[in-house]
Amino acid sequence: MRRGIDWEYVLQQAAEIVESYDTPVTLRQLFYRLVSIGLIPNTIPAYKGLSLRTAEARRAGTFPALMDRTRRIHRDLTFEDPGEARRWLSAVYRRDRTEGQPYSIYLGVEKAGIVEQLRDWFGDYGIPILALGGYASQTFCDEVVEDAMSRDRPAVLIYAGDFDPSGEDIERDFLERTNCFCEVVRVALTAEQVEEYDLPPQPGKTSDSRAAGFKAKYGRLVQVELDALPPDVLRSLYHQAVSRYFDMSVFEDVLNREEKEREALIGSA
Repeated sequence: MRRGIDWEYVLQQAAEIVESYDTPVTLRQLFYRLVSIGLIPNTIPAYKGLSLRTAEARRAGTFPALMDRTRRIHRDLTFEDPGEARRWLSAVYRRDRTEGQPYSIYLGVEKAGIVEQLRDWFGDYGIPILALGGYASQTFCDEVVEDAMSRDRPAVLIYAGDFDPSGEDIERDFLERTNCFCEVVRVALTAEQVEEYDLPPQPGKTSDSRAAGFKAKYGRLVQVELDALPPDVLRSLYHQAVSRYFDMSVFEDVLNREEKEREALIGSA
């Protein structure tokens, strides 16, 4: 680990960053926030050091929880009696909350690790989330096309990905192979956002076949991770785009019908 890092101070600042958000934060997002304010270098050893020390601090009860996007306890759902099962059903019952909307909105993201945050921010709206996780498989592309076509209304993709040659090409490849969206809004990352939010860049890979075109377009070859963007900023960018296509009055009507049907379920129990 690079010498000169004051880990006690870093952990203090890191805890304040985590607690400043009203949404869960991943270790990767926290790392890039610390890099952006100059507390740690943008290196793998620094990332591993942060992982080690935050884990130690959490075990000691002195650091807030971080989101683990990949691990959870898997257990089948069980009930003590049929009455409990009926109560559970009434609690989880929900209609298709996009019913009657003028557009079929899809929230796309290059990083699968951000899916849980998108679900936290927009799950109540019932808007589907497309996690590409890199270049999408043809099976996934076919599934997206089938879903979009079944809705019988214009499909809109609101998308966020890395600012690097691959990040741009992943979006291009997905759009070409699906070809089902009437509109596409890329909310992040852009060259302007990298400058505006002072996001930490890494040197781009010259071996990337798309490197020359990227450098010609932007004047430099860099790699900036979507995770470097503060979560509250990313949420705001998505929300602004969603509000252009999502009719809240239609949504509220669906919620009212859903509540009446939930009450009927409770009554039948």
